[in-house]
Amino acid sequence: MRHRIEEQCVASFTAALVENEKSAGTIAQYRRSVEAFARWLGADIEFGKQEAVAYKTELFRKYKLSTANANIVALNSFFKTMGWHDCCLSTFRMQKKSFRDEDRELSQEEYQRLLAAARAMRSDQLYHIMLTIACTGIRISELAFITVESLSRRQCCVYLKGKYREIPLPSRLCELLREYCAGHGIRTGPVFLSSEGNPVDRSNILHRMKRLSQEADVPAPKIFPHNLRHFFAVNYYGCDHDIARLADLLGHSDLNTTRIYTRISMDQLVSILDQVEKKMQPASDKE
Repeated sequence: MRHRIEEQCVASFTAALVENEKSAGTIAQYRRSVEAFARWLGADIEFGKQEAVAYKTELFRKYKLSTANANIVALNSFFKTMGWHDCCLSTFRMQKKSFRDEDRELSQEEYQRLLAAARAMRSDQLYHIMLTIACTGIRISELAFITVESLSRRQCCVYLKGKYREIPLPSRLCELLREYCAGHGIRTGPVFLSSEGNPVDRSNILHRMKRLSQEADVPAPKIFPHNLRHFFAVNYYGCDHDIARLADLLGHSDLNTTRIYTRISMDQLVSILDQVEKKMQPASDKE
């Protein structure tokens, strides 16, 4: 069968995503993927499975597999919504890695330098946002649920995408956030809002964090909000080796997702293997 992507198709798809309670970030991402495919096809061009497969090859050529798969998932959602099931694509199979890419591994020293840089650049809100994510593993989209009232309860209640969960807030973090609120005249409601009074968004926080790179002497590829969530996961798992409890804290329904968060760097993995190797050496070599 042949199909054509028209403006009304994208509008209907967006409405379906909203109805299914997808987050604003997911909706924007899915729309971008569909619009990119439409641009690749060209104006008023009909397509079928052959063109969809050709575009999949183009994604493989241009992007990392994870990015290519994210685009395929978005397109499949669009195709299913439109009833174009004949165009659905399979995602690329990826070998699971037991380690994280070192170019994204954030060390404790680098994290501390990021905080210091935010202080030095007088970005008080950004400082406390980074601190909050690193201490709780909370998502940017969930920050709006941290309110002045939640600080006294030492927990915030999050309701997103039809799911409800409670996030515990560490004592010292609550003290620091209360001081922050007092200093900025925040008496009630969300602790972190934009200058227009709206919840802070990921792109704004990302842009502000990237500006810390030179001052903090931390490579820019390591600096993004979600990496602080990974940073929390690795540090939490180092203190409490209960991956199920960590999954609950992060709001994961699949433990396999949580395992991705707890990956260590190749250097750390080699260090562990070196320790194991010492125990496996022949007795004569240990003497």
